[in-house]
Amino acid sequence: MNRKLNRLLATVMAEAGVSNKGLAKRVRDLAATHGERLGTTHVAVQRWLDGRGIQPQTAVYVAEVLSTKLRRRLTPQDLGFSVSVSIPAPAFGLSCAGSLTETLSTLEGLTHQRPEDRLSQEPQAPDADAYAVALSWLVSRPDGVPPGAPATRRVGMRDVVAVRTAAGYFMQLDFQFGGGHAHKAFRHYFREDVLPLLGADYSAEVGRALFTAASEMAQLLAWSAYDSGNHALADRYLASTLRLTQVVGNRMMGARILTNMSHQANYLGQATRALLLARASVEGGKTASTPRALALFTAHEARALSAVRDRPGASRAMNEAEGHFEQADGADDPDWLSYMGEAELAGEFCHCFLDLGQGAEAVRFAERAVGLTDPKYARTLGFCRMVLARSHLLNGDLEAAVATAGLAVEAGDTLQSARFRRYVRDFRREVSTHATHPVVREFSERVRDAMSQLSDE
Repeated sequence: MNRKLNRLLATVMAEAGVSNKGLAKRVRDLAATHGERLGTTHVAVQRWLDGRGIQPQTAVYVAEVLSTKLRRRLTPQDLGFSVSVSIPAPAFGLSCAGSLTETLSTLEGLTHQRPEDRLSQEPQAPDADAYAVALSWLVSRPDGVPPGAPATRRVGMRDVVAVRTAAGYFMQLDFQFGGGHAHKAFRHYFREDVLPLLGADYSAEVGRALFTAASEMAQLLAWSAYDSGNHALADRYLASTLRLTQVVGNRMMGARILTNMSHQANYLGQATRALLLARASVEGGKTASTPRALALFTAHEARALSAVRDRPGASRAMNEAEGHFEQADGADDPDWLSYMGEAELAGEFCHCFLDLGQGAEAVRFAERAVGLTDPKYARTLGFCRMVLARSHLLNGDLEAAVATAGLAVEAGDTLQSARFRRYVRDFRREVSTHATHPVVREFSERVRDAMSQLSDE
């Protein structure tokens, strides 16, 4: 039978300067690091060059070996292998500590996963892995921008601006309609338009800006997976994005990722984990972040301290956050920090006071947050209204609590956010102790239609 020679593989092997025996050994060694024993020899490599078949997972290993050798990302298809593979996401800790090539492959694999496919089947990463990721980032040194790949597309600042502009659009969609609304579009854009740029040709200056923009987009994918309720998927995105920030030593974005991880842990009731990650964020970002960013990081330390009922510690952290915010003039802030205004800070503090059981302060800050929040941040406004409702309930004002919750549900009926749905369920559970009260009965009837629009988490 005549077979078509695999000239793509031959060309890449020649460029990488590897022989049949050398490639076979590298593939065996890489497979061993994944706990797999392969019997690949130079004879197998010659069969691939002759156009014979290859196992899908072996093709992935070949692509990773040659990607590492050439310091640019290659897929099995780039090597002439007509195989359909789904690159599995590695363990949580490995996705941060691994090579850049492995991280990019992981991110590509994650973009093939829909948050709704496995909302609860996979466990979240254990605390030990989360702590290992934080420590790995804290002691990391910048990789430096990888050299541009010759004979590929030349990337310029116009491409970087396009990525940043798209990130701004996606971020607004996330705020206004929830993470579930456009996650598919996020994934497609990142996979098809952003990842290929990272393996192309660019100057050092463009490369630094490009990897920074790619990190911003990747963290949006992590956040939208979290908001959609798939915490295992969010873990993997967060860890991989944290690793991506190491390329150019972007400590402010890395600290922001750790803050997101703390936010997620707090939401899931993992107070100790939330506190450690928040403190890692503050410590890791304090020498390279703007005052506005430090206000955000310290506010989340306050939230974690409130969750563990450390009132003095939470008060100290809130005061520090206010101090940082007072110094924020916006001159050097990145675009992704534009949402961090007075309304956002008040929103973080109302969560703190609610967790501390300080009803009057929780109402005061929640009312301030609701009054200041721009309606374009619809999800944030919904959260603040629900916190205000729960704060009124804590204060014993049932009628105000029910009225505020009803407004939040009616205004938020287009939000595709598992987190917002849980806020609503939590309130309904708390107010159920007053189920016979006329205003609660009226509330239940009034929001039934709106709630029917919010699918279960």
